[in-house]
Amino acid sequence: MATGDVPRPPDRPSSRPGYLPWPGRRWPRARTAAIGAALAAYAWAAGAAEPFSTTSLVFVLIPGVVLAAIAVAWPPQRIPPPEKLDITGMFYWVIAVAALFEWEASAWKDNSLPWHPSLTDLINPLLGPHLVKSAAILLWILVGWALVRR
Repeated sequence: MATGDVPRPPDRPSSRPGYLPWPGRRWPRARTAAIGAALAAYAWAAGAAEPFSTTSLVFVLIPGVVLAAIAVAWPPQRIPPPEKLDITGMFYWVIAVAALFEWEASAWKDNSLPWHPSLTDLINPLLGPHLVKSAAILLWILVGWALVRR
């Protein structure tokens, strides 16, 4: 038996240089790295777009349309509903969402006075730097992908 045919423990890599202990893993890692680089470049370009412009609208619509097409073309396998709903956990989420909606509605009613800014007015300075805006766009795309995969 040749030395390459001897099974090795998973924690011990192969002694031959240039040999991958898991030969089938090269393409998925390369593909994942290429997709990650493309998404990072896309988020970087989208972060450079002027807010509320046609360019920024197109940058937002493209991932939305792609993810919607994926969700329609390859629907996820349905999981059975739970036998019992966690009312307490659901109630906490309803309270949090209702509080955020109330905050935005009252800020809109008061025209976002300095003593009661809207959440948008609070977040805009944080998203000012190009790097932070690009990271937020990349996070938004990845969350959308996680929702589609689910």
